[in-house]
Parts: sequence; C-alpha cells; structure tokens
Amino acid sequence: MRRCVIVGGAEINRYDVVRARLRDDDYFVFCDSGLRHMEGLGACPDLIIGDFDSHENPRMDVETIVLPIEKDDTDTFFAAKEMLSRGFEEFLLVGVIGARLDHTIANLSILLMLDTAGKKAKAVDDYSEMEIVSSEPAFIEDTYSYFSLLNITGEAEGVTIKNAKYPLENAAIECDYQYGVSNEILTGKVAGVSVAKGRLLLIKVI
Repeated sequence: MRRCVIVGGAEINRYDVVRARLRDDDYFVFCDSGLRHMEGLGACPDLIIGDFDSHENPRMDVETIVLPIEKDDTDTFFAAKEMLSRGFEEFLLVGVIGARLDHTIANLSILLMLDTAGKKAKAVDDYSEMEIVSSEPAFIEDTYSYFSLLNITGEAEGVTIKNAKYPLENAAIECDYQYGVSNEILTGKVAGVSVAKGRLLLIKVI
C-alpha cells in the first residue's frame, strides 16, 4: 500500500529537505493551510481535509472533507484518524512542527496515536526526523549529526543505546530529567535504540 503523507500548515523553509524524503507513489493529504505547501513540495493532493479557517477551500477536482470549525480534533489529527480508517500502514507528517507550540505538541501526539495502532510513522521538519520508539528498536545511521531521546509519555524503562558516544544499558529516562539529548553516532556505525517498557520520542538531526 502507498504511504500516506499528511501535510499541515506549519512553516516549511527547507523544502529540499522534505522533498528528499518523499516517494513518487505517496498518497498526499493536505490539511487546510497546508495547501500553501503544494508548490514547494511539488505535490498535488489526493485528499483535502479542513475547516478552512486559515486557508480558502480551493474547490479543486479532488476529494475534499469539510470539517466544522468547532470540533475536538485538529484538522491534522482528524486526517490521521481518517487515513487509519482507510487502512494505511505507513505515515509521514510534514508541516506539523512550527511556531505554535500547542499545535506542535498536539501533532507529536499523532505519532503516539499511530504507534498505538501499530503503524509506522515519522514527522519531518526543516532540521530533523521524529519517530516513536516502543516495541521495536530504532536505528540511526551516521549520516545524521545528532539524535535525542525524549520521554513524552511518562514511562520509559530498560532504555538501551548502542554504537553511540553516550551509550546506555537498561536505563530509565524520566519526564523531569531529559538527559538523552544530543547524542552522537559513532563514525562508520549504526546506532541502535530500544526501550523495554514505555515509549520514547526519537529525534534525528539532519
């Protein structure tokens, strides 16, 4: 099945970074003001979702879901839930990390929701890639400058980091002491990260 790319309305300044991570057969869902990224991404929507409070409905010849302005879900969260219901297994979120911290945190929770559903998901911004590490280990090649592990769920035990400048073995990372920031991959190695209990947000700096 095609990967689902959900495009939000946050700033994208380095379109080349995001475009390099897109695939020819991606299925694009543009959410409201995310429509302004069409040209920069060089992509057209397969589906448009939004309440159109921040961007005019383009009324393109494309399937469009118009949402009420007053609702529990953000447009982006609704899009992720909708595409889950349509059976997508892999997701990429772009235009979801920006100046609005409240929207950024809410969008990062989409990664948790998709992980709970057993789906593969990443978020990409101008400088980094983000994913959840839970039941399966994650790996980081030395093409990335740094990586950080953050506890955003309240529970992360049995944390192991291998092939990195600062390794860990069966450690715990607490929400009130985020010491897993700015680690480095050993040259020529692939770093590995795993957690025995709980979940972590892995941020790989491009």
